[in-house]
Amino acid sequence: MTTTTVGFVGLGLMGQGFTQRLAEKGYRVVGFDTDASKVKAAAAWGVTGAGSAAEVADAADVILVCVINTAAVEHVASGPRGLTAARNTAGKIMVDHSTTELAATQRIAAALEQRGMMFVDAPVSGGPGAAKAGTLAIMAGGPEPAIANIAPVMRDLGSLTHMGPVGTGQATKLVNQTIVLTNYCVLAEALRLAQAYGVDAAKVPQALKAGFAGSNMLPVAFPQMLAEDFAPRGFARQVLKDLEMLQAAARERHLAMPMASQALTLYRLLIASGKSELDAAAVVTLYPPGEAH
Repeated sequence: MTTTTVGFVGLGLMGQGFTQRLAEKGYRVVGFDTDASKVKAAAAWGVTGAGSAAEVADAADVILVCVINTAAVEHVASGPRGLTAARNTAGKIMVDHSTTELAATQRIAAALEQRGMMFVDAPVSGGPGAAKAGTLAIMAGGPEPAIANIAPVMRDLGSLTHMGPVGTGQATKLVNQTIVLTNYCVLAEALRLAQAYGVDAAKVPQALKAGFAGSNMLPVAFPQMLAEDFAPRGFARQVLKDLEMLQAAARERHLAMPMASQALTLYRLLIASGKSELDAAAVVTLYPPGEAH
């Protein structure tokens, strides 16, 4: 399959990065969002607007989806004006880049299969900046033929790893979130420790870069926390949603995840304090500075 037109549903922070990248790489992008202003804004970088997910599927064989929660993914897939309502669905592929509940992922795949469509769950890590730069980590679950068909597009968006059958992409994203979302909390504690002992915290990422504490997150999140720059690269409310999903998945398999549970408590506190629209790094505001000597 040679894909020159790509469909995209969901033009929020991530969708904007995705579609800008696709347009820059020469694809014709047909996009839809329930917020008409976002569709209008995306026209500025060449996205052709559509009136529904079904219209997107009518225009493209590969439809990428990145929406706010599981209910929205299911609505995009099989709602009244969803992908399965397209005029011709045979052979088309839905790629879900959202973070979606595992049971729903299986339901969506089954619903699409009944209409002759294929499904890949391909959640991502890296944020809007990585989406725009084409450097996302993409963890995918789905049948080999679907993976092979979408591979050229995915190469333009980042690094794809095929994890196994449908559902394994989302399971891998839960592993990712276990590491990333607890790390926000650990970095917040580390920053306050540095400040309490008079360390120039701005130098910490460079000082630790070559050691085991060096990470992709440290040079990004630490300066954000230090500068109290909480403009959303990803919303705190989305972090809470993912942590709640992670907790449910762990409970389903009777897994003890005390660190992730603590992060869940902290993000519940952050959202309850009215900071749901800030960046995830705002969790540092829950930690009062220590007494410097």
